[in-house]
Amino acid sequence: MREIDPLRLDVAVFAKDGAEAQGTWPLSALERVAASVPADAAIGESEVVKWFAHGESRPVRGAEPQVWLHLRAEACVPLQCQRCLKAVVVPLQVDRHFLFVHGEDAAAQLDADSEDDVLAMTRALDVRELIEDELLLAMPIVPRHEVCPEPLVAAADDGVIDDEAPHPFAALAALKRPPLN
Repeated sequence: MREIDPLRLDVAVFAKDGAEAQGTWPLSALERVAASVPADAAIGESEVVKWFAHGESRPVRGAEPQVWLHLRAEACVPLQCQRCLKAVVVPLQVDRHFLFVHGEDAAAQLDADSEDDVLAMTRALDVRELIEDELLLAMPIVPRHEVCPEPLVAAADDGVIDDEAPHPFAALAALKRPPLN
């Protein structure tokens, strides 16, 4: 069995062998995901990305076999709640299949016509980078708690009209009145 380096994966060989690989990376090793974490929610050693990869070579009648990569990953990422602005831990999960073809043009054409993700074949795929891309795509656009841990504080100008304050158009109303003779 060949040694598998997920940071320089030969996808064709991995698929041909029907190989599997799995492991964990610290969340901090995924720099773009870590950049999404608010400053007040430091990433600890317990925050990890668990991942699994499986290669598959699928026979095609009259052509060379297709090269497939199945990726699964999960992580809990602290993000900033857009309601209360406190940290909220968001569980992210990825479960994707990728078809690898020869050439960027073929990948772009097939990707547009297929429901599956199609990528150009490479001899040195960085699985961590691909997983990071997929985790970024899995992040919610507007992260928030189901129920915020603290009651929301109303802004100073919350739209409540004070009956004691002068009405802003009172001066205009005075100008409309006919002068007293």
